[in-house]
Amino acid sequence: MPYRLNSADSGFEASFHAFLAAKRDVEADVRETVAGILAQVRSEGDAALVALTRAFDRYDCTVDSIRFTSAEIDAAVSACDPAALRALDTAAARIDAFHRRQTPDGLDYVDDAGVRLGLRWKPIQRVGLYVPGGQAAYPSSLLMNAIPAKVAGVRQLAMAVPTPDGTVSPLVLAAARRAGIDEIYRIGGAQAVAALAYGTARIRPVDKIVGPGNAYVAEAKRQVFGTVGIDLIAGPSEILVVADADNDPAWIAIDLLSQAEHDTVAQAILITDNAAFAGRVEAALAAHLETLPRRAVADASWRDFGAVIVVGSLDEAPALVDRIAPEHLELAVAEPESLFARIGRAGSAFLGRYTPEAVGDYVGGPNHVLPTGRSARFSSGLGVHDFLTRTTFLACSPEALGQIGSAAVTLARAEGLEAHARSLLVRGVVEEIVS
Repeated sequence: MPYRLNSADSGFEASFHAFLAAKRDVEADVRETVAGILAQVRSEGDAALVALTRAFDRYDCTVDSIRFTSAEIDAAVSACDPAALRALDTAAARIDAFHRRQTPDGLDYVDDAGVRLGLRWKPIQRVGLYVPGGQAAYPSSLLMNAIPAKVAGVRQLAMAVPTPDGTVSPLVLAAARRAGIDEIYRIGGAQAVAALAYGTARIRPVDKIVGPGNAYVAEAKRQVFGTVGIDLIAGPSEILVVADADNDPAWIAIDLLSQAEHDTVAQAILITDNAAFAGRVEAALAAHLETLPRRAVADASWRDFGAVIVVGSLDEAPALVDRIAPEHLELAVAEPESLFARIGRAGSAFLGRYTPEAVGDYVGGPNHVLPTGRSARFSSGLGVHDFLTRTTFLACSPEALGQIGSAAVTLARAEGLEAHARSLLVRGVVEEIVS
């Protein structure tokens, strides 16, 4: 049964704390297996990719056929429904437009001491994008990962997508073409992460790897971090809906299920100030489940991890939202702006009754690659900044160094670093302060 909490109950705080602490994703212990795969690819290169693809994806590729050809991509695009291609174009244009407004400005100024200071942004040169294959084919996620990289100015994007039994979603390849992916490889799992991180004869190494995957992919990203950068380790999806009783309960119910249908360990939470409305939402949710194609998945998610939290007033909601720090937050209330102003921890927020989270998954514009598992307390969704590096700079004239250098000498000697102090003094413009 879903969690049912009421802020008026004497044991609410203890129950809410237990709810926050409950684990949803059971971590598979795949560390040793992944470490072995990484080592194999590192030592054997393309031969390992071929062998592992045959073993895990049941696809008999060769070194020469690891990379998709332009003709294969053309054929995939031709096989797509024209309406789906137009929808991809709509999504891509909106994602691009939003992310172009994220491009940061640099700094370059001279302070009161005459020191020039600043910072500049430069794009990462080469990025690897992992895209799930088989049943979990999400062209929308491909766009969300690739377009910010292109906006940032990343020069080369290499994509890895598994092709179990030789199959791949034509729409995924079409999305890759639309997003400007430079290279597409038919490899998956930890071996794909290894190839992107370390390189092989056929695949040049990248500087950063982004994109979702299964437990093996997530563990591989953990293990190669440091050799390359990574985006984040995504956990099960989640949605928190704050709703008043003026909503249609069927709308709120299907919004909750829109994330529950992702995975049996996804989480959907309702916060409302009306217990009777909460009951109507639960009834509507049960009715929706009867007709959902992914009923078994959504039902297990709601049964095991769903939650209904009744509060005395929606004024209590912001504090609870910040403690939950949800991936997706819907504010289906009369005045969402005033409520949103009091909330500081959420991956992405959807304001008003006519902004379901699902619109953000596809065509809203903001990124749908978001922090999960309460990590919105300290991290943010994917954006242009994730594909840029920041370099600060200083420039001192003799006069400027003379003005600020004495304090640096004092601090260097306080730390016992005499070479630091002398590197300032040797230039002849810094006055040594004697106590």
